[in-house]
Amino acid sequence: MSEKLSFVNPTANSPWGTYLSQVDRVVPYLGPLARWVETLKRPKRALIVDVPIEMDDGTIAHFEGYRVQHNMSRGPGKGGVRFHPDVTLEEVMALSAWMTIKTAAVNLPYGGAKGGIRVDPKKLSLQELEKITRRYTSEIGIIIGPHTDIPAPDVNTNGQIMAWMMDTYSMNTGGTATGVVTGKPLHLGGSLGRVKATGRGVFVTGREAARRLGMDLRGARIAVQGFGNVGSVAAELFAEAGAKIVAVQDHTGTIVNTNGLDLSKLIPVANKEGVIAFKGGDVVPNEAFWDTACDILIPAALEGQITAERAQKTTAKLVLEGANGPTVPTADDILAERGVLVVPDVICNAGGVTVSYFEWVQDFSSFFWDEDEINVRLDRIMMNALNQIWDTADKHKISLRTATYAVACERILMARQERGLYP
Repeated sequence: MSEKLSFVNPTANSPWGTYLSQVDRVVPYLGPLARWVETLKRPKRALIVDVPIEMDDGTIAHFEGYRVQHNMSRGPGKGGVRFHPDVTLEEVMALSAWMTIKTAAVNLPYGGAKGGIRVDPKKLSLQELEKITRRYTSEIGIIIGPHTDIPAPDVNTNGQIMAWMMDTYSMNTGGTATGVVTGKPLHLGGSLGRVKATGRGVFVTGREAARRLGMDLRGARIAVQGFGNVGSVAAELFAEAGAKIVAVQDHTGTIVNTNGLDLSKLIPVANKEGVIAFKGGDVVPNEAFWDTACDILIPAALEGQITAERAQKTTAKLVLEGANGPTVPTADDILAERGVLVVPDVICNAGGVTVSYFEWVQDFSSFFWDEDEINVRLDRIMMNALNQIWDTADKHKISLRTATYAVACERILMARQERGLYP
């Protein structure tokens, strides 16, 4: 008999509640492995750390940080670190669990982990940002390492922060350990193709989904929520394929242009000032984004964005989940009833972790590939994974999300069963 976790009480549409619901839906397809399913419903390890730093004005500030290792049956933990004022333990737990599913879905030799600090990095100076990064790395250093748990960039973190993390861990262990993080600058062991990998994965899976739906990308209308590294790269690639980006939303607001937004002009403005500073589109209320006429919807911001109400509104025939956990379970059901195909996050945005794997391998071998080779390998892994998931969906007459979980959970639980319990 198993008890519920005592340190979190999720609601149905909270991140952890959404994940648990997704696991429950896959149980009927696990056969004898279902006896191990509780393994997936609790993290292996959750670390909460205090991160004190001296601010520029001489005061001492304390921030709360997390590192959660959800499951490591198939390999070391893998997952990003986000700096955001709304970070919670429950959110990091869910994100780590989705990483477990994601790495198994594309058959990488990893488990799932995730980290975060509850902070608004926009309010920190560069010196304060470095201090908080290094102190956090020192605090979680007891559980991370090139063979145990490998962090990477996520929301509001980047190559510079990974460089500080790598350096801090290396100084504390007495030798340069480039493989402790991925998403590093190129001259510190980073990989070509890593910056655009997640957005590229969204495009590759979206292109295949559109083909199977008989949807011509030329002239297809696309709405993108979240215009950071993932959303903007995916938008660029779809535009190159002939699609029109008709709506974009970021933290500053929403712009719409039914004739298509000029990305060559929008992206530089968005990176500097936010999308509403761009003059080539109409500024509309944020909620109007969800009923903008479109063929493809790409949620690439934060989790829980597609609610039941918004699922009823959208005109999209295809949803590509660039973000982690953007669709709540009730919305998932509504989209299915309306005949909207959803390519789930755990396969759709797996391009980032796939190229992170390439970076990790290159660091160990000290032999680096060119970008064309990276992209060819990425496309092949993404397509092979998606085709196997699609075959599973067709075989059992289930959604792509449930099929992805069926494939991934079988791999995870088979590893758990074959390893056994120790002691």
